[in-house]
Amino acid sequence: MRKQIVAGNWKMNNGLAESKKLAKQVAKKVKKAKIKNANVIIAPTFVSLAGAVKATKKSKVKVAAQNMHFEENGAFTGEISAKMLKSVGVKTVILGHSERREYFGETDALLAKKVDAALANKMKVIFCFGEVLADRKSSNQEAVVENQIKNALFHLEASAFKNIVLAYEPVWAIGTGETASPEQAQDMHAFIRKTLADKYGDEVANSVSILYGGSCKPTNAKEIFSKPDVDGGLIGGAALNADDFFAIVNAF
Repeated sequence: MRKQIVAGNWKMNNGLAESKKLAKQVAKKVKKAKIKNANVIIAPTFVSLAGAVKATKKSKVKVAAQNMHFEENGAFTGEISAKMLKSVGVKTVILGHSERREYFGETDALLAKKVDAALANKMKVIFCFGEVLADRKSSNQEAVVENQIKNALFHLEASAFKNIVLAYEPVWAIGTGETASPEQAQDMHAFIRKTLADKYGDEVANSVSILYGGSCKPTNAKEIFSKPDVDGGLIGGAALNADDFFAIVNAF
């Protein structure tokens, strides 16, 4: 059975004190509700990772990083390696987020190297991809998504996908107020699963969790999560409020 996952990407928000407070609030809500079905992940900024790990230590909430470098060390000013993340208790990393692609020029080839580095260090990867509005309007979204997945992940052995979660981001629906309909989300998630199946077979394809990452909110989470190929969400803005985030977790 695939894991149901709700991951909160805090992006460049919250200092250390705010992050620890929010992490504790999320952990408390998850523990109190005795959530059984959903795996809960939070992704603070680098400076707050160690504090968040400590704040969630006795809970089921896991802490992820928002990015990492593909090298283990060296003259890469401002970068963080997989080993550094693991040294503070972080064993999951988000890679390929649309903002990293757009603002920092991250390419599929670069992301393939980052994925390799994370897996070599026995980390779990939440791998993001998705189309922009122009691709959707030209009905090119499936080709774009297929290429992003193939270019960054299809060099891997099938066994690697035990440590990979996919996150589909319709970029046109992030922070715009627009949201892909549940039917649009399901159609793309089904296509993604078929793309995996064509390469690795049904067993792998049916075991990989695929998250929806486009303006998921408490008001639409239940309907989106009800779709057969949607296994949870990668949450942005709503993850910064413990009540809103937990409402999404509770949508399962």
